[in-house]
Amino acid sequence: MTPEPILELRDAVVAYNGTTALAGVSLRVDAGACVALIGSNGAGKTTLLTVVNGFTRLSAGVVRVLGMTPGGMDTTRIRRRVGYVAQTQAVDARMPITLIESVMTGVYGRLGWRRKPSQHDHAHVHSILDSLRLLHLAERPLGHLSGGETRRAMIARCLAQKPDMMLLDEPTASLDDASCDIIMDIMEQVHQKAQTTLLWVTHDLDALPPCCTRTVRMHNGVIAQDTSHAPGAGHGEMAAAKHNESGIAHG
Repeated sequence: MTPEPILELRDAVVAYNGTTALAGVSLRVDAGACVALIGSNGAGKTTLLTVVNGFTRLSAGVVRVLGMTPGGMDTTRIRRRVGYVAQTQAVDARMPITLIESVMTGVYGRLGWRRKPSQHDHAHVHSILDSLRLLHLAERPLGHLSGGETRRAMIARCLAQKPDMMLLDEPTASLDDASCDIIMDIMEQVHQKAQTTLLWVTHDLDALPPCCTRTVRMHNGVIAQDTSHAPGAGHGEMAAAKHNESGIAHG
């Protein structure tokens, strides 16, 4: 018997305010995969991620995540096992929370607020901060971090959750090369060691971990191309896709 995929969308439609963000998307992702989602702005990439995490409801079609359908208590169960790193997240500099306190909320997201994190949980968080070159900033107020440090803090919080799947929306956008390398290295390690499923939205043709073996190109709310390739060999596919989109835009 074929195992149930960790994620499946069938003829998924999202429409609001007269705009169709997803127009009949069907996608199957098996557990342990690393899939890149590419496409121009407005292609539907972020909407797809928010559907998976239960933030956006389908107008039509079916979505199944970890064998569950987002909605009601299943949404809570899904969010405990699916980590989401949004593209942007404004942080008020006056917010009285430190970096490590913010990252620990990922642990509570998995355990629930009534359970106390163990010593192992605290050690795990310190290990994550060390891997992301953030341990020396652990007690710094979250709102006092740089852009690159804030993005890494968001990823650290997601990793503290120990998710089965991570949804990453442009995790390296507008970051310096050093920050990009740190993020790609840690995500490669997480994928290899924990077999975490990664769904990675990007515009940067070079900002993908080597473990990525599938590239899905979206255009105008549909999947225009879905290509499997050797680890780290998706650059050519994305370059061709970018060329195609440029031709569409200028045609």
